[in-house]
Amino acid sequence: MPHQPQITLSSWIMIALLGVTWGGTFMVMEIALRGITPFWLATGRIGFAALLLSAIWGLRGFKLFVTPPDRAATISLIVVGLFSTAVPFMLLSWGQQYVTSGFTGVSMAAIALMILPMAHFWVPGERMTWRRGLGMCIGFVGVYLLVGGTAMNSSGNSLEWAGRIAVLLATLCYAGSSIIVRRLPPIDSVGLAAMLLLIGCVLVVPAALIIEGLPPAISAETLFWVALLGLIPTAAANLLRVVVIRTAGPVFMSLVNYQVPIWSVMFGAWILSEDLPPSLFTALALILAGVGLSQYGALRRLFLPKTTSN
Repeated sequence: MPHQPQITLSSWIMIALLGVTWGGTFMVMEIALRGITPFWLATGRIGFAALLLSAIWGLRGFKLFVTPPDRAATISLIVVGLFSTAVPFMLLSWGQQYVTSGFTGVSMAAIALMILPMAHFWVPGERMTWRRGLGMCIGFVGVYLLVGGTAMNSSGNSLEWAGRIAVLLATLCYAGSSIIVRRLPPIDSVGLAAMLLLIGCVLVVPAALIIEGLPPAISAETLFWVALLGLIPTAAANLLRVVVIRTAGPVFMSLVNYQVPIWSVMFGAWILSEDLPPSLFTALALILAGVGLSQYGALRRLFLPKTTSN
């Protein structure tokens, strides 16, 4: 019999920690980029996380697939590794040279919206309903405000538009890789997290060498921020994510989607003194409203388990 999710006080504490941790990630990236180039930042972040998770994976006996994988599963694993770590990490690091951490955090909320049309076509049982469709449309109005130039004051940088597109492409990578993960055969969660980071290293290291040359000399402070990005929001938070999903369920885990953009905006304003134009809050409200409407049925079952909904 499948394990029934058990939501306790510990579950709420863990989900709050994940929201704060991932919400602060983009602020830390902004600080780290003051002392390192973007592709080497992505390399360092993936590298530190891969070392930690590989060590934990080794203690668990390097378990991965429950049954021997076929060629399609192996290819899917490689694709997920590239588009859940290496490619989006490089896009985010490059894009954040030209946009604020608050912008990046709010953009991450769009992942749940991007998943909807992909799941409709590629995930059995995830059909697009009128409520999901309406939520997606409302949310994408917020995305349009975010990227279209009205949600953030222009920095005057000629590549700001490219930075915005790079961040949105990263969210698209996360959404697409999430769909592919759901189609993988039974797999060990810790082994999957470690393997995805190791696959990401295979792409990001040569990419950094080709595009930016040898690693730059960095200060101890910058190394601290790079290691922090790899060990806390990339490695440790993903392990905590596994615990939350296993104990409280994936629907409860989805509540983190609402926290990350709020914390990213707060940290950006408080620590980095980033501007908070009213239109940014309009975009944030529309995106979160769209996500909430599209997930209405699941959220209602989570908070009102004795009732039924369409």
